[in-house]
Amino acid sequence: MLLLAACGNTTQEVQRLKLAHSLDTQHPVHRAMEHMATVLHDLSGGTMLIEIHPNGQLGSERELIELLQVGSLAMTKVSASPLEGFAPQMQLFSIPYVFRDQDHFWQFLHSETGRELLLGLERVRLRGLVYYDSGSRSFYMTSRPVYSPADLVGQKIRVQESQTSVRMVEALGGAATPIAWGELYTALQQGVVDGAENNPPSFYLSRQYEASKYYTLDEHTSVPDILLVSQHIWEGLNPQQQVWLQQAADESAQLQRELWQQATAEALAAVEAAGVEIIIPDKAPFKAAVKTMHDSYRGTPVAELLELIEAMP
Repeated sequence: MLLLAACGNTTQEVQRLKLAHSLDTQHPVHRAMEHMATVLHDLSGGTMLIEIHPNGQLGSERELIELLQVGSLAMTKVSASPLEGFAPQMQLFSIPYVFRDQDHFWQFLHSETGRELLLGLERVRLRGLVYYDSGSRSFYMTSRPVYSPADLVGQKIRVQESQTSVRMVEALGGAATPIAWGELYTALQQGVVDGAENNPPSFYLSRQYEASKYYTLDEHTSVPDILLVSQHIWEGLNPQQQVWLQQAADESAQLQRELWQQATAEALAAVEAAGVEIIIPDKAPFKAAVKTMHDSYRGTPVAELLELIEAMP
């Protein structure tokens, strides 16, 4: 959207970019986006503005992706998992226990291959600007603790709209149930599902701990969030505007990682104080249960990525 702004004796076009996401305004991602908007305003001398719509005001993650593809929305943040329906290589992040630790995870994201994954979205009319930290996902349950995969057998577990996430829960013995994030609190309360899986800040800020009293830190996947811009909108920016937007996004990602680490510690302390039992399980049985899932990717495009990641020092 273009507006005109008077600056001294000249009139400049103002590029207003609409950004929507599904998270709470206290979430580290939203706070990082606010920082990005400030940085972009300053870099552009007020000629580029970001208008943020949080809390799923404009739709679900998948709906927002589709709005970006047609250029009706400029930017959004999505988890990498739903993107696998648009770019199959993104299923990499929903495969459990791919990365040794967070250092290994970020080494890959910041590698040339990690950057290629972002830019590879252009063929579906999306452009990845940066990765945001989304920590590690772990299981939380409404009525029974999980110490091993045996405790998941027969339990209905909410997953994202990701076939890889569905396969993971099924490999662990659970019954995977895709449900939109905005509908999950009610689904937990009403017993539509027995549990779900996500990172500590999302578990806390969504208040889902009110209906889920057991949190097992099995840390099965590290699924990054990705800041997307519509390829249609990106191509409508001039080269200098593209540089400014990428720089503002880069700065927001640096801040978001700092905020994330702080938010994770605070979230775990807060849910424990609210009565949630935090369980630190032995991860070996979980890893063993999904080994056949890893083996099933041999001969696929994802296999090459898995081999590259495993070979990283």
